[in-house]
Amino acid sequence: MLEFFNPPAPRERLAADKIDATYRRMRLKVFLGAFFGYAAYYLVRKNLSLAAPGMIAEGLLDKETAGFAMAGIPIAYAFSKFIMGSLSDHSDARKFLVVGLIIASLVMMSVGLVPYSATIAVNGIILFAFMLVVGWLSGMGWPPCGRIMAHWFSQNERSFKMSVWNTAHNIGSSSMSWLAGIGGAVLVACGVSEAESWRGAFIIPSIAALAVAGLCWWFIRDTPESCGLPSIDKYRKDFSGAKAKKGEEDKIPFKTLFVDYVLKNKMLWFIGLANILVYLVRYGISDWLPIYLQNVHGIAKSVSKDLYAYHMIAAIPGTLIAGWLSSKFFQGRCAPVNVLCMAVTAIGAFIYWKAAAIAGFIGLEYIDVVKIALAVTGFAVYGPVAMISIQAIAIVPKNAAGTAAGFMGLLGYLIGDAFLSKIAFGRIVESGANGWDLTFIGFFGASVIATIICFLAMGKEKKMFAERMAAAKVEQK
Repeated sequence: MLEFFNPPAPRERLAADKIDATYRRMRLKVFLGAFFGYAAYYLVRKNLSLAAPGMIAEGLLDKETAGFAMAGIPIAYAFSKFIMGSLSDHSDARKFLVVGLIIASLVMMSVGLVPYSATIAVNGIILFAFMLVVGWLSGMGWPPCGRIMAHWFSQNERSFKMSVWNTAHNIGSSSMSWLAGIGGAVLVACGVSEAESWRGAFIIPSIAALAVAGLCWWFIRDTPESCGLPSIDKYRKDFSGAKAKKGEEDKIPFKTLFVDYVLKNKMLWFIGLANILVYLVRYGISDWLPIYLQNVHGIAKSVSKDLYAYHMIAAIPGTLIAGWLSSKFFQGRCAPVNVLCMAVTAIGAFIYWKAAAIAGFIGLEYIDVVKIALAVTGFAVYGPVAMISIQAIAIVPKNAAGTAAGFMGLLGYLIGDAFLSKIAFGRIVESGANGWDLTFIGFFGASVIATIICFLAMGKEKKMFAERMAAAKVEQK
């Protein structure tokens, strides 16, 4: 069965006069496939965050149990992204991405169809189990996309290309929030009670994700060589990151992949620490947004969903600008951009925390200040989300791109997202009146510490890039 995922063999090289046109066409198709495919994975990732307020109102969950259930995805995803990253380095990116998306969509659809218990604890266990499965399947999304970007785009262009591609999860998340609203309205129109309209947040986005899976199968191809094209290094005459050991250019041995290129890579561990803090802030703000605004400030469900989408949409120009700055002014280096972005994120987190006081001081409505805060945090925090992954890919040979990206995911999702932003913060906010204040202090503090770590990484990254560019020039001569 696993043979189904084996990468296709290289095809006979196309005629020289067809290579340029074919390369341009295929790079566009592959990019679009990876973009929409990754966006679709987010149609079946954060559904519970939007359904949770309705389930809490119906007495099916409380805040602590909701946080526990939501933690299922990042816990499973953290390990899956790491393991699937290694598998994807030896698999057909098209098959890997599409199969995972189809199964994840069917599972998430089931979450909206099953009956639930009158006991909160039982519902928490049921949802946690579902989220574990979805989280594991979600690990089949990023790694094949990382493989695609490493094989089809060279180092000098990858920062901007990947920043554009990375906006896919913002497109997917914002689309999911609107599809969730549509789903609720559709169910009510079909005779489902308003109290159970939250089920639409699971069903309708899952159907949309299944449709996108078919598009991805048509667009995506594994490597240039599988299409009869030269490697991206030869085509662009550019270096694509670290080089594999001699004799390992085609397939890096399993032990070398994990031990030499990941576990012993000090730089990878260093940026992984920053990634933990970035993910704490990223998911802490977005996942708790609907519950915080509805339960604490009495914001209507429809308005909180719009604000969630607003936060995600603001991330799109921020991510694009981050990639453009990296490519335009820093020759593909990411650390300087990460410093700027996380400093701005700290400011946005503070504004979000003190929105009520700021609104009273400057004479604006509370909701308007929240919009500003969510725009600032969304704009700033998603740049480092993309840039750190790009850093990881550049540190290792391109055939280990999925594993490096998976390692970043293991640290970010398991520690930053699941344990800190979900479980720890869920317990904190349920503990008492000061719970939300302590949570926002965590967002602000994590942003500041991440800024410092990224600043310390700048020198190491600059030296590493200079050495590799010099080596690439020697090879070209």
